[in-house]
Amino acid sequence: MTNAILRGRDYRTLQPIELEIQHGSIAEVRALSALDDDIILAPGFVDLQVNGFQGVDFNHFTFSEQDVLHATRALWQQGVTSYLPTVITASPLEITHAMQRLASACQQHPEVARAVPGFHLEGPFLSPEDGPRGAHPREAIRAPDIALFDSWQQAAQRRIRLLTLSPEWPQSDALIRHCVAQQVRVAIGHTAATSEQIRAAVTAGATLSTHLGNGAHLQLPRHPNYIWQQLAEDALTATLIADGDHLPPDVLKVFLRAKGEQALLVSDVTSFAGQPPGIYHTAIGGRVQLSASGRLSLADAPQLLAGSARGLLDGVNFLLREKLVPLAQAIEMASIRPACQLALPQQQGLAAGAPADLLLLAPQTDGSVQLRGCVKQGECVWRHDAAA
Repeated sequence: MTNAILRGRDYRTLQPIELEIQHGSIAEVRALSALDDDIILAPGFVDLQVNGFQGVDFNHFTFSEQDVLHATRALWQQGVTSYLPTVITASPLEITHAMQRLASACQQHPEVARAVPGFHLEGPFLSPEDGPRGAHPREAIRAPDIALFDSWQQAAQRRIRLLTLSPEWPQSDALIRHCVAQQVRVAIGHTAATSEQIRAAVTAGATLSTHLGNGAHLQLPRHPNYIWQQLAEDALTATLIADGDHLPPDVLKVFLRAKGEQALLVSDVTSFAGQPPGIYHTAIGGRVQLSASGRLSLADAPQLLAGSARGLLDGVNFLLREKLVPLAQAIEMASIRPACQLALPQQQGLAAGAPADLLLLAPQTDGSVQLRGCVKQGECVWRHDAAA
């Protein structure tokens, strides 16, 4: 279906449109006078934080190139047409192996290469403190090291596009400047940094906050604290997990008002998405518990979350059901805004010349949307009726 016509309602206006697709891109967008159904056309989701999916763990060895392909195809069933496989804190050798395997998957499988514009390294340059550290293993936390980062970038074949670190380390600013010079985005996350350290990180070139409001102490000073400071920094775009567990609706509402267009969604999804409830053992993070409601936490410290078991579509629908944002904003928080962070052509959305990375969505009575089809570069990679 690289050359095709798609008809539906524009997610921004709900007016009927027709998309002409040629050679994997949108050739033309035409207005229609009428449409027989309510199918909504929207840009594909872009997830900057995917630790794994449907039994595949990018931090557990040995995952294979075929596993990465399986996860990619499973993510298409959730409307995620592009994503950053995320490698978290581990020993230097384990991170090297993960980067090598992900790079190999991009080389071996064209489907993976099309869907993966780069990798996200979340750690190991994070806070060693309980709370901010989250589920990252304390023994593997270390100070920022430019030479070590460069070795991982070489293992990744220069595909690391996003680094999450804590600016509380004296070496942080030098690493931030080094990454920015290589066009690697730097995010602040899992941090116990002071306001001064956060300001210094922004001056050095940090532009994102990783899952703001999570990876934090259970109790904070009223003010100042590192959440307030990141909200106040105009140069920082906040990535938010809207799965209903990581942030309550009222907190999301405040964050969205504070950040405006500088707020976007990530899933932080793990291999446990789609798995039955129970206790699981992970190579990184130890024992975790997946509840019947889908909440994923450390088994021995249930107040601490261990990533998410819900995908980006769940985050969009949580925003819609809670009436936190209108449809167009919820979709763009999961598509155009993250694409902008990586300067991907998908940031053009539904426009002539943009990649035909598209979703077909059906509105539901509770205000949410159901995925009915997923198109990647003009090719239909998943259909609801085919899966039924």
